[in-house]
Amino acid sequence: MKQGIYDHFHPDEKPFVDRAEEWIERSAQQHELKRTDFLDPRQAQILTILANRNPDVNVRFDGGYDQAERRRAIIGPDYRNLDDENAGISVLVVNGPGQAQMELDHGDFLGALLGLGIKRDRIGDIHVHEHFCHIIVMDEIADYLNIHLRQVHRINVLTDVIPLSELQTALVKLEEMSLSVASMRLDGIASDVYRISRSKIVDPIRAGRCRVNWKSEEDPSEQLRAGDVVSFKGLGRFKVLEVDGVTKKGRIRVKIGKFI
Repeated sequence: MKQGIYDHFHPDEKPFVDRAEEWIERSAQQHELKRTDFLDPRQAQILTILANRNPDVNVRFDGGYDQAERRRAIIGPDYRNLDDENAGISVLVVNGPGQAQMELDHGDFLGALLGLGIKRDRIGDIHVHEHFCHIIVMDEIADYLNIHLRQVHRINVLTDVIPLSELQTALVKLEEMSLSVASMRLDGIASDVYRISRSKIVDPIRAGRCRVNWKSEEDPSEQLRAGDVVSFKGLGRFKVLEVDGVTKKGRIRVKIGKFI
């Protein structure tokens, strides 16, 4: 039975499938309420697929705001109203010295948090503004971060924990580029986006360092579509914004948005 479930997922996803199955079984059989760490969209999709197989369980996702990418899941028995359950989410505000522009990016803040020994799945979305940053975190670590986060990329910072109602989201910034490609192959488009030869972009794909829509992808010939989000460890990520027809020479016009 378990092997049949695994057949639907990438081998790398097996550990998460096992954990999600355990959460669901405990909610269904022992009537437990489970509040997960922050899940990425692929993990949320896996959990939803597995939960839909069990009529005795309900799941609610909450990332602090409607468009959140990373969200905590609340898993409970079907008779329990999960809308009444607290998702356990706080907002950590990080301010630089005075009102000076901090000139820090998403990676700087994430790196500072990880440097304190915090695991990535304890952190939700990070909203970087010109003079401050709002970081969505689990309630369980909010006070710890408020005490210990004092520097981000060599800039001294001050922190505070504020109500979720005061969260200020930041628009995702994309550097748009227009490409003319021979096909929608993953390796071809990625090599153009990152300005790396196709032969060199193939290695990280086959080594498992690439994800398409948060799912591990090891096939360089995978065909991309409009809306796909592609990420490479160490290189960043991009989104296929639109596929805009074919040129007279038979090449495909593609608009890409590279996350800044």
